[in-house]
Amino acid sequence: MVHFGFTFGQISQVLLLDEVTLRRYVEKFKTKSIEGLLECRYSGGQTRLTIIQEQALRLFLKDNTKRTAKEIADHILKTYGFRFSVIGVTKLLHRLGFSYKKPKIIPGKADIEKQAEFLKKYREIKSKLKENDQVYFVDSTHPTHNTRASYGWILKGNENDKFVKTNSGRDRINLNGALNLKNHSAIVLSEKTINKFATIKLLNRLCRKHKTGKIHLVLDNASHHHAKIVKLWIKKHRRFKLDFLPPYSPNLNLIERLWRFFHQKVLWNRYFETFDEFKKTSLKFFRNLDSYKEELSTLMTDNFQTIPNLKLQT
Repeated sequence: MVHFGFTFGQISQVLLLDEVTLRRYVEKFKTKSIEGLLECRYSGGQTRLTIIQEQALRLFLKDNTKRTAKEIADHILKTYGFRFSVIGVTKLLHRLGFSYKKPKIIPGKADIEKQAEFLKKYREIKSKLKENDQVYFVDSTHPTHNTRASYGWILKGNENDKFVKTNSGRDRINLNGALNLKNHSAIVLSEKTINKFATIKLLNRLCRKHKTGKIHLVLDNASHHHAKIVKLWIKKHRRFKLDFLPPYSPNLNLIERLWRFFHQKVLWNRYFETFDEFKKTSLKFFRNLDSYKEELSTLMTDNFQTIPNLKLQT
């Protein structure tokens, strides 16, 4: 097909193979003729590893993350004496239950014991909640007026590439928010800067919203949360309780998931011509949070992923 003038993109659509693989086949044919292409027969449905060898490979890869299929093919050749193509290894990996993804990033200074202590305290608080009591998770985020490209399923071939405009915007909006554990509603305020006064403003909004009952606020140790004016406000409004997270524990702050959800729904793969449009669209999302109720009900659960349950890649 290459000989007859078809582009790699066109061949890709006909044969349902990616362009990288097609180009590799062409180069192999040029250097090794038809014999070189026949080497790829190892990528078929049948593997030459025994069940025991497959399980040993699975255990090895579970503890030793390899970046490419080529590295794994080299390991198989060295360890078991069988030569696999990249395609063959990829099929084998899928069959063994592997997927190609990045490790999750966690704070390097997180204290496992302090996180466990906090969760114990949190569960005690939750078990004692009365009908009118509330738990809010508090945090801020600072989205920048700039295009953020993200992955998505796009047809193969350069002619099918998707494009999104970018800009050089450096302006950002400062959002200070509180997420309700019970009903996943949120109060999100746009501020010139996130400081002690912004914290007081958020507290006042919560106070007006809930006339009765205790209000537990789960929040990090930002300096403005410990400001004298905030402490005085809490002393005056004894219904409010500040429950501080351990240092470096964003994994225990439920509102972090809301911020990530917001970025996915509003900011990824979208171009905003003006900062004003960017800001209005962002704030509109939080005003209409009810329209995402079904998605939020499964996302905003307090089954926190703690450090001991993670497999660390060293």
